[in-house]
Amino acid sequence: MSQLYDCRDAFAQALEEAARNDPRIVVVINDSLGSSKLKGFKAAFPQRLVNVGIAEQNMVGVAAGLANGGKIPFVSGASPFLTARALEQIKVDLAYSQANVKLCGMSSGLAYGELGPTHHSIEDLAWTRAIANLSVIVPADPRETAQAVHEVARLSGPFFLRISRMPVPQVHPADYRFRLGKASWLRQGSDVAIIATGVMVARALEAATLLTNDGIEAAVINMATIRPLDREAVIEAARRSGAIVTVEEHTVYGGLGGAVAEVVVTTHPVPMRILGVPGVFAPTGSPEYLLEHFGLTPAGIRAAALELLKARAEQ
Repeated sequence: MSQLYDCRDAFAQALEEAARNDPRIVVVINDSLGSSKLKGFKAAFPQRLVNVGIAEQNMVGVAAGLANGGKIPFVSGASPFLTARALEQIKVDLAYSQANVKLCGMSSGLAYGELGPTHHSIEDLAWTRAIANLSVIVPADPRETAQAVHEVARLSGPFFLRISRMPVPQVHPADYRFRLGKASWLRQGSDVAIIATGVMVARALEAATLLTNDGIEAAVINMATIRPLDREAVIEAARRSGAIVTVEEHTVYGGLGGAVAEVVVTTHPVPMRILGVPGVFAPTGSPEYLLEHFGLTPAGIRAAALELLKARAEQ
């Protein structure tokens, strides 16, 4: 079995490296020092970390003020609270004002499984993707996470970086380089294209391996940037395969699947399946249980691809 990693470790290490190279980088948190794995950052830069307490709206506002003063704030907190409670501040103080603030939504998706729907962050992509001027990134592995941190530190403007705590393997080779707005083709195949994001990318690769036993060659595309979306990659996937399955640890409304469908339906219509949480509040249970419950597993992805191809053949 491949070694598994917590992307929060890569996030924290990359942020410390970036801060050593740029004294403008500061961190603003909401009593999330441990869950953001930023104790090392606090030890290295005690004067560059601001803990506002459990006050997410204030946290984003403080970050906007720091950006106006020439700093580069990284705002780190649990994704359900950062995005839901502070959405107006994200929209107005950051996106509308084009403030140079980097939002880091930690423990996103179903990672807080046992804590229930209040802690599940399955709407954050839909909320943030709808806001103008806000770039949205969902890394798939620690290598991509670290590179995304360095990239958003270098680029100006507001970003939302969605970081999971679910263990994942490395899916990218050592020479991989993250580029904003560019998808990465991890596997070639002409029968169906599986477009995945975040922790679902590794599972999509496993599903593609399973599909080879069915005589199906599936392409696997990591769509790490949800906004701006790599439209060219989506169109190419539609043209090459004629069928697309999207997979995300998020509601099926307004996230990756919706973004891909918007491109497909207006450029090169092909049959699609959108896998995710089907417009319901997820039950309480472990992350593994919830992924199984919603078919967000290699076997579930394989089944959806086979169903899609069967339906297409019968048309």
